[in-house]
Amino acid sequence: MSYSSPVYSIISVPIEKIEPNSYNPNSVAPPELRLLYESIKEDGYTMPIVCYYDKSRDIYVIVDGFHRYRVMLDHKDIYDREEGRLPVSVINKALDCRMASTIRHNRARGSHNVDLMSNIIKELHELGRSDAWISKHLGMDKDEILRLKQITGMAALFRDVEFGKAWQPIEEDEDFE
Repeated sequence: MSYSSPVYSIISVPIEKIEPNSYNPNSVAPPELRLLYESIKEDGYTMPIVCYYDKSRDIYVIVDGFHRYRVMLDHKDIYDREEGRLPVSVINKALDCRMASTIRHNRARGSHNVDLMSNIIKELHELGRSDAWISKHLGMDKDEILRLKQITGMAALFRDVEFGKAWQPIEEDEDFE
């Protein structure tokens, strides 16, 4: 059987059955959010939001498209026109892979909040993902991962890091005092 991308199976979901994820580091400035509203107002929803379906709660959790979702929540004219429904493309992945998907979608479009991005690196490490996995799945180089780890201040994130031997501590010399 050949692979079929999720975009070929878009479904219409009531916004009340959709919720944001807890880890998205992306943010949109007010001028761009107004532009997104105007775009949706003029052109309609031209791109679905990407969600994971949580069967146990019968809820769709956003992987990508939070701001498109937010436009509908914040603008009654859009909600009414769309009859409170959003186009959704569903992916079925574990949490770590959904986090990676969110980051890939965001990085392909724009920028991230550094503190939130650092928290994702921390969470992925807590889920057992290595720097190599993060690098491969989030499109980051090792230096970027290291900088984000440093921001969290969590020593546990450095347990697998090999430090260079560029300097050696100087033994205190009794005559130095």
